[in-house]
Amino acid sequence: MGVKLVSEDEAQSLDAEMVELRDLDLNAIRSALAAFDVSAIFDGIALGCLDHGAAPPGYSDRLFRFDHLRRVVEDRNDLRAFAFLPGELPAYLTRARALVDSVDVDAPLVFLDTGPAAALGGLQDPLVAEGEEQLILNLGNMHALAFHLQGTRILSLYEHHTGEVSKEQIEDFTEGLLAGTLAHEDIFGSKGHGAYYADGTDREIRNPKSERPIIAVTGPQRGKLRGSRLDPYFAVPHGDMMVSGCFGLLWAFAEKHPQHREQITEALGVGQAGVAAAR
Repeated sequence: MGVKLVSEDEAQSLDAEMVELRDLDLNAIRSALAAFDVSAIFDGIALGCLDHGAAPPGYSDRLFRFDHLRRVVEDRNDLRAFAFLPGELPAYLTRARALVDSVDVDAPLVFLDTGPAAALGGLQDPLVAEGEEQLILNLGNMHALAFHLQGTRILSLYEHHTGEVSKEQIEDFTEGLLAGTLAHEDIFGSKGHGAYYADGTDREIRNPKSERPIIAVTGPQRGKLRGSRLDPYFAVPHGDMMVSGCFGLLWAFAEKHPQHREQITEALGVGQAGVAAAR
C-alpha cells in the first residue's frame, strides 16, 4: 500500500513532516471557538466514537464488537450503561482509550459509543418518548444499530453495516426484531454484527397482537428509509435531527457525573429515572 513501517528513532531522523493521527484535536476546537469569541475553558467533555475493540487473533472483529454490546446489556440493562468514565473503559476498547487519552485538560470526562448515544438522543424527542415502547434505528455512515426499548431499558437490538444492507433488508430485520423472529445468524451471516434479545427469547414470537411501537430513525443515512413500509418517524430531539448523538452524550455525562446531573437532565427535559419528562 506504499506504507513503510520504521522505528521511532528512525522516524525522528527523517526529513519529513510529522502528522499525528487521532480522533480528537482540542487545539483545532479551541481555534474554532476563538474565531467566534467563545471561551475554550471546558466545564466537561463528552466523547463518542464507534469502537470495534481489539479482537484476539483468529476471532471475528464483527463478533467481538457484538460481544461487547451484549456484555454491557447483560451487566446492566440500560442505554446509559454504555457510558464509561476514563478509568472504567475496558482495555480492549483501544480506540476509545486513545480518544480519551487525547484530552489535554483537567475536566470531567465521559465516553459513550455513538450508537447508544444516538438512541439516547432520539429518546429526547417527545413523540418518541411518549410511548411505552420505542424502536430507535440509527443509520450511521458505516453502522446501522437498532434498539427495541422501553424507555432506556433494552428489549432487543441488532447491528449491521449500513453499506451492506438495502432498504428492504433493514425493513425485514427491523420487523423481525420486533416480532422476536430475527436470528443472530440472519445478521451475522449477511456481513453484520448480530442480533440479541435481552430476555433470552431469541426467535420466539413475543406478542404478535400487540401494537407496533413507534419506529424512530436517526443518523446521517436516515434517508435510506424514506418512503419505507416501516413508516418511520425521523426523530428531531430539541428540534434538531442532525445532532441526536450529541444530546445523548450530554445525558451520558449527567449519568456519570452526579454533581451535574440535575442541571443537565432539567435542561434536556429528561427524568433522572431514565424516561423523557415529556412522557
